[in-house]
Amino acid sequence: MTIDRAWPVNMDAGPIFVQIANHVRQMLARGEIVPGDKLPSARDLAAGLGVNPNTVAHAFAELERTGVIETKRGLGTYVRDGAPVAAMRRDMLRAAATAFAAEAAALGVSAPEALGALKEALNAG
Repeated sequence: MTIDRAWPVNMDAGPIFVQIANHVRQMLARGEIVPGDKLPSARDLAAGLGVNPNTVAHAFAELERTGVIETKRGLGTYVRDGAPVAAMRRDMLRAAATAFAAEAAALGVSAPEALGALKEALNAG
């Protein structure tokens, strides 16, 4: 797993530990990391992101609590075999669909028109 400034850490977008945990979940759901992959140490990731190591440790603790990662004493932190990838993908897709539906409703768009726009977007990319 590489650390770069492309990570979406935004000081104004809510708790940073939540953003870090969500980004790891997204990387796993997208196949950018897979079960068994080693994650950077909390200190290295914090340095790469320009945040406090305790913030990353908090994110890692949340990911471990939810069964996404595991820490192997003396070896490091790894994406857990059996991590709930399918459930994370489904939850992320449902959240995106809910946000899309809310925006379509706010625009006063009919369901067929919204579905047409969604199909166009899916076909485009």
